[in-house]
Amino acid sequence: MPDLILASASPRRHALIQLLRRRVTVRPTAVDEESVTHPDPVVNVVRTARLKAEAAAAGADRDGIIIAADTTVVLDGEMLNKPAGAAEARAMLRRLRGRTHYVHTGLVLLDAGRGCAASALSTTAVTMRDYDDAEIDAYVATGDPLDKAGSYAIQHSGFRPVARLDGCYTGVVGFPLCRLAGALQELGVSVDLAVATESADYRDCATCLQLLDGLLPAEG
Repeated sequence: MPDLILASASPRRHALIQLLRRRVTVRPTAVDEESVTHPDPVVNVVRTARLKAEAAAAGADRDGIIIAADTTVVLDGEMLNKPAGAAEARAMLRRLRGRTHYVHTGLVLLDAGRGCAASALSTTAVTMRDYDDAEIDAYVATGDPLDKAGSYAIQHSGFRPVARLDGCYTGVVGFPLCRLAGALQELGVSVDLAVATESADYRDCATCLQLLDGLLPAEG
């Protein structure tokens, strides 16, 4: 069976893909994400993920399935990507608090050896709690928001910014395993669906939990 090649330096994506119990090689890519300028965020994340996957494929020295992901936060039709610094992170968090936004994560899988590919998209509606300015300042001081789309991590144990969500928890983390499982199976790669109960993340994501327990069809 082919190895999985993760085109990402994200420790969260690496931790989540490990749950599939397959050999994984991490191959981060350096691409110009700003070169993808499509105004539709759904198109944008998939195209950016494809850019990352193709860059990883160019440096591949053996067969394997390359997996790339890209995530954006959308509020009032505007994409909120990684902040340029602490001031922009504070501004984003103030805009998001107490409101509902959307998190889109695109996945692109390339099997260069067989010349085939698959893509998937996760969209989740996220409602933030009404945190105060002091909480924002304390969170920004940790440095955690600076490499996150929308300037937050749903899983951050200190800040816990999310009040509720409608969709995939792991999609908001940036790696929707329900969609990944379906895309892998589309490429003919078997997935160990029994690993769902080993991750606390799944307990907040009914779609992932049900799919990986074999209760939903593979396409999610």
